[in-house]
Amino acid sequence: MLIDTSTLLRTIQVRHPQYETVARALETLPGRGRDLHIVPQNLVELWVVATRPVAQNGLGSSTAEAAAELMRLKSMFPLLPDTPAIHPVWESLVIQYRVSGKPAHDARLVAAMQVHGFTTILTFDRTGFSCYAGIEVLHPADVAA
Repeated sequence: MLIDTSTLLRTIQVRHPQYETVARALETLPGRGRDLHIVPQNLVELWVVATRPVAQNGLGSSTAEAAAELMRLKSMFPLLPDTPAIHPVWESLVIQYRVSGKPAHDARLVAAMQVHGFTTILTFDRTGFSCYAGIEVLHPADVAA
């Protein structure tokens, strides 16, 4: 199962209302036989949000703090490789589903999922990923319930 970047971001926002929900989901899923994974794109997206100023909807972290978070996440979850096979799958998805703008980032996560043989994503975004055939969207609150 792939973890969406928005879900990973909650693990570093201890004051966020969704922090506890994510913590419980990440603790519960492995006990249910669900292996959790990340891809390089997760780390890039997390870096962007973590180091962006708070005034611009970021977390305002220093680069040192963001680097520490990347190390923490890589120690917690297997990091699947970017492979040359991901780009043509992504290109096919954005054309087939007529994706434009920021949702193209989600399409790349779906492409990585397909290349690595995953069908489930742990995410708060119930609609952004559900448009893709064969993708199961698992909301952290549904796990923790």
